Amino acid sequence: MTNPISRRALAGAAALLPAGGLIGAARAASEGESTIERIGRTRTLRIAALPGEAPYFAKDIATGAWHGAAIEMARDIAKVWDAQVVYVESTYGNSVLDLQSDKVDLAFALNPTAARALAIGFTHPMIIHPYGCLAKQGFAPTTWADIDKPDLRVAFDIGSLHDTCAHRFAPRAQLIGLRTRDECTLALQSGHADVLIQAAILGLSTVGRNPSLGPYHLLTGPLVALPTCLGVRHEADTRFIEVLNAWLDFNRGIGQIREWIIGGLALVGVKPGDVPPEVTF
Repeated sequence: MTNPISRRALAGAAALLPAGGLIGAARAASEGESTIERIGRTRTLRIAALPGEAPYFAKDIATGAWHGAAIEMARDIAKVWDAQVVYVESTYGNSVLDLQSDKVDLAFALNPTAARALAIGFTHPMIIHPYGCLAKQGFAPTTWADIDKPDLRVAFDIGSLHDTCAHRFAPRAQLIGLRTRDECTLALQSGHADVLIQAAILGLSTVGRNPSLGPYHLLTGPLVALPTCLGVRHEADTRFIEVLNAWLDFNRGIGQIREWIIGGLALVGVKPGDVPPEVTF
């Protein structure tokens, strides 16, 4: 008969292990934990938070408090698990990497593409987001054909869907690709660009902060409208994304998503009547 190993012997053996071995054992024990399991265990929901990206995110410099549509959504999602929201400062580009590296559980306001879907998962649409532009004073385009002119300078931020729309729908214009949206806005303000392509929510926010750049022009012929979704990690356990999809479908159905986004737009001075009816929530 084999003698059982005493607790004292186990403790003595553990004492001989280096600290790294204990850490490695703890890490090994947590391997395979899914997002929904981690949230349930820690009662925390980690989100990618993007300073200065109203209406979704706004951070009070004085107090450090977060506001905005995505913040309100995150807090409501966290209630499913009676959890607290943890804010991990990021950018739109880095939020994808943050998901992949398990720094965050959730990223907001991302446009799904086939290439991005290879890297992360996407929920059902949060909103269907139409595209249009801001234009120089005295110019009021209504169709993509109106800005597809050789004498017009059309600005966009490189690598975005604004970039895609510019090349697809205004290939004859003088296309000006810039590194950031702020640089694009400055180009329009300074007269170095005639048109700035932006999705509706972003364009309305830009006008809210800089009223002299308005109004926002929704472009048709065709109406380009693309989904904006939440991003999650790829994982075998699909329960987390299933909960998010149910949450999104419910809150879109009762008009709560629209209310949160209208509230976020108000942070930059946009009124409900300024939102084009084609922007669906």
